[in-house]
Amino acid sequence: MASVTFKENPVTLVGNEVKVGDSAPDFTVLTNDLQEVKLSDFNGVRIISVVPSVDTGVCAVQTKRFNDEVANLDNVSVLTISVDLPFAQARWANEKGLEQARIFSDHRDLSFGEAYGVVIQELRLLSRSVFVVDSDNKIVHVEYVSEVTNHPDYEKALEAAKQAK
Repeated sequence: MASVTFKENPVTLVGNEVKVGDSAPDFTVLTNDLQEVKLSDFNGVRIISVVPSVDTGVCAVQTKRFNDEVANLDNVSVLTISVDLPFAQARWANEKGLEQARIFSDHRDLSFGEAYGVVIQELRLLSRSVFVVDSDNKIVHVEYVSEVTNHPDYEKALEAAKQAK
């Protein structure tokens, strides 16, 4: 498993670590109006942007940046996932002017978090990470951010998405 810290303290990640070349595991998360969606509901290249909570500074920047960057890319979408309640995600997106952003909640059953090995056992939050899945459902980029409070490598993820088919 990836070695991860939160505010410089080691944390335990629960679930299955995924690697480049793996088939992307499907999962079920909730939309902001409590509808179930799965990874398989989305086509094309998908950037899965994982944040502990959209209500924090780094998470807000990460969510906005990926959504802004893919607006100029064809066949690439961003799925932001956290364990925030769907209502809080909707409020946050509205306040930030990101009503079109696809922000999903894994709060109910941690389906995504366990499938991708990003559940922080001690906090019941998702560890900051980024996954890029191509249109053939293969994982082409993985980043488990080693310190949860740090930013991911945006450029590497975006480049992987641009190169994916």
